[in-house]
Amino acid sequence: MTAHPSPTLVHLVDDDASVRAALEDLLASVGLTTRSYVSAADFLERATFAEPACLVLDVRMPGMNGLDLQQELQRREIALPIIFITGHGDIPMSVRAMKQGALEFLTKPFRDQDLLDAIDQALSRAREAFAARAQLADLQARVDSLNAGEREVLARVVTGLLNKQIAAQLGVSEITVKVRRAALMRKLQAGSLAELVKMVERLESARAQG
Repeated sequence: MTAHPSPTLVHLVDDDASVRAALEDLLASVGLTTRSYVSAADFLERATFAEPACLVLDVRMPGMNGLDLQQELQRREIALPIIFITGHGDIPMSVRAMKQGALEFLTKPFRDQDLLDAIDQALSRAREAFAARAQLADLQARVDSLNAGEREVLARVVTGLLNKQIAAQLGVSEITVKVRRAALMRKLQAGSLAELVKMVERLESARAQG
């Protein structure tokens, strides 16, 4: 797999044009790319999620507020590290935001460096999550490349059965099992049985969470 360059994309949702302009200038000064939106609805309509990114989000906005947008992203299973900014911060609001997974909750006026530090942390987290999803997709594609016979052997190998036990269960020769086992190890790029078991566990864990 090719390594992704460090992500620099920051989605910014704030209904105040002067705040958007100031933050765009700040982020541009440190080499970050900003995509700005005037409302939560605007963000949901136009934002794309094909690369690692984070979200800087105003709490109080007309229509859908920031906390509602956070919930909507969770409902859509869009994993995006969120940094909340607000001029009217109160404790219950920040507690709710953090409980729902927000990375940071900054009350205006905040120090530029505090925001930049939070964004740096958020983008690092986004990159790790993006890479993990890509690895899972790659692993799933390898599993999908197995034929029916190889899948039958895989399901039994990872439970610890020996080749002769698998052969008896499937009603095939032990040689056939060995051939299928070698093929699935090659296709999955597994160097050992332990590695194969870990691969299957990762996929099953991801399915359970999804």
